[in-house]
Amino acid sequence: MQKEPRNGCASLEGMDELYRDQILEHYKRPHNFGHVDDPDLEFEDTNPLCGDEQRVTIRLDDEERVAEIAFEGHGCAISTAATSLLTDELAGKSREELLRLPKEYVLELLGIEISATRMKCAMLGLKIVKSASLGQPAEWEDEGEAGDPSEAVADLG
Repeated sequence: MQKEPRNGCASLEGMDELYRDQILEHYKRPHNFGHVDDPDLEFEDTNPLCGDEQRVTIRLDDEERVAEIAFEGHGCAISTAATSLLTDELAGKSREELLRLPKEYVLELLGIEISATRMKCAMLGLKIVKSASLGQPAEWEDEGEAGDPSEAVADLG
């Protein structure tokens, strides 16, 4: 019989499973998927290591804050879920706030350990959001390793 933690929280293994389920749900039914008509900001990019392709469109309000955001494209479970989770959090943020978002922000949203081969997948959404905010490709550290796209789903199970 498995002993429950004293504080009543789910075990770490149970939490990992919840995050995996959340990632698969965002992959199957991504939030903010599509495009914004007449966007103020837009950018698209690819992850050549995995084959992910994404485009983000953003409409700003009168105060230059995110009023509406959407993304489209195709990719592995990690890249799609990460961008879906990220876009859920960006309404009301200024361009400067978007540019200051650290990669750890996305990793916390995902809630699971991301391998080196999946890091570029997880960061693609953040990269295109920052690039859209700048109006040009964001400088980006080269992280991750080449890998098989099928491993992205395998990493979840």
